Amino acid sequence: MKTSDMPALSTSEPRTLITHPELHSHKSLPFFTTFGEKPKNPLERMLSLFADVRAGEGFGALLLTVNIFLLLAGYSLMKPARDGLILTEGGAEAASYSAAAQAVLLMGVVPFYGWLGTKVVRIRLISIMMTFFAITLAGFYIGGQAGLREGVAFYVWLGLINVFIVSQFWAFANDIYTEGQGRRLFPMIGVGQSLGAWIGAVTVAPLVTGLNYTPYTLMILGAGVLMIALMITLYVNRLEVAKAEPSVVDADNTPLGPEGGFELIWKDRYLFWIAVLIILLNVVNTTGGYILNKLISAEAVSRFGSAPANVAASRQFITAFSGSIIATVNLVGFLVQLFVTSRIIRLLGVRGALFILPVLALINYSVMAVAPILAVVRIGKIMENSTDYSIQNTLRQALFLPTSREAKYKAKAAIDTFCTRIGDVVSAGFVALGQVIGVAVPAFAAINVLLTGAWLWVATQIAKEHKRKTV
Repeated sequence: MKTSDMPALSTSEPRTLITHPELHSHKSLPFFTTFGEKPKNPLERMLSLFADVRAGEGFGALLLTVNIFLLLAGYSLMKPARDGLILTEGGAEAASYSAAAQAVLLMGVVPFYGWLGTKVVRIRLISIMMTFFAITLAGFYIGGQAGLREGVAFYVWLGLINVFIVSQFWAFANDIYTEGQGRRLFPMIGVGQSLGAWIGAVTVAPLVTGLNYTPYTLMILGAGVLMIALMITLYVNRLEVAKAEPSVVDADNTPLGPEGGFELIWKDRYLFWIAVLIILLNVVNTTGGYILNKLISAEAVSRFGSAPANVAASRQFITAFSGSIIATVNLVGFLVQLFVTSRIIRLLGVRGALFILPVLALINYSVMAVAPILAVVRIGKIMENSTDYSIQNTLRQALFLPTSREAKYKAKAAIDTFCTRIGDVVSAGFVALGQVIGVAVPAFAAINVLLTGAWLWVATQIAKEHKRKTV
């Protein structure tokens, strides 16, 4: 903050001033100084290249970055194991129905998670859930080694593990940081998430081809990664509690209130609109993925034909083409998270940045509706998904900063898990209906244009409620 931006101080008053530049400044670069701030150590000066890290925050923020890196790397290691099992045991149809199965299962898991939060303190809740998931992964490993057909069960369970552990991590980060700290530090912590997804994905092939890892080996490796991440969480909790105010320590040692996650969402308009946004985002994104897959399949048929003898060539083309898109999305998302996200949030704030992805999606699907060409759709989906995995993902976490502890753990878990899967189910319903009545690709793009318009309106409602909570 510039000296000229500070209010004048009376010479008769003590020179004590608490400033909150993250709430007022609109500079696009994350570099500024705060009156009376302690000097940064070398680690904090280095991290300040990517986000506005203050003195005393560097080590804890770096540990959280490593933590989310491990969680996403572990999931990315197990995801190919999931795909390999279900495609060889149940086929692509079984995979497409898993979202509905996960949504049904979550209707019971989310209330149980909320109930458990009322019985134990924060860090014990996290420990129980992560240990439980690690044990179940070990169970899948033992069952697979014994010859059980567990492709469908593992597909559904891994989906639950992914959404729960990521949601719980960000709930913990929301709980230990103030709103100002979260807005400054979440972009840097999110780098670990983007990098973990990328590194985990590219590690699978060398492990499988070079070291002969099986899907079951990847399961037990993922369980080990979860336990390492839990050890880091325990250490960060101890670190942050040691330097926190007494009121924060008391809250840390108090179980959550009795309200359930779904109850909190229904009663709080802010949480309700966040839930609607997540549903719309996933409907649009998943439907867009269907459009891309449809065009890739059509391209394969045009190149190799549909004869059974050409199936292997088509499969190889589709795998390579899809792999290149995933790799590009992960790389672009990582670079955006590393160099752009903190500056965007610094420049536009949380409320302004809410409109970036829906505006991009609106342009994207408007173009698809009139030009459903693979090359065009490919570029559009890369831009959309990389923005979703970077800027939008950071915003999703920052939206919970001004909420209660109950909302951070219970409502957030319900939104990140159940509402995400409901979006996938709705999209699957659109696709199934479209196939019955013979809807073409441009019509699906037009549906997404309408849904994105609704998304923009919902973002406006969230911005209004966010302003009421933070002003």
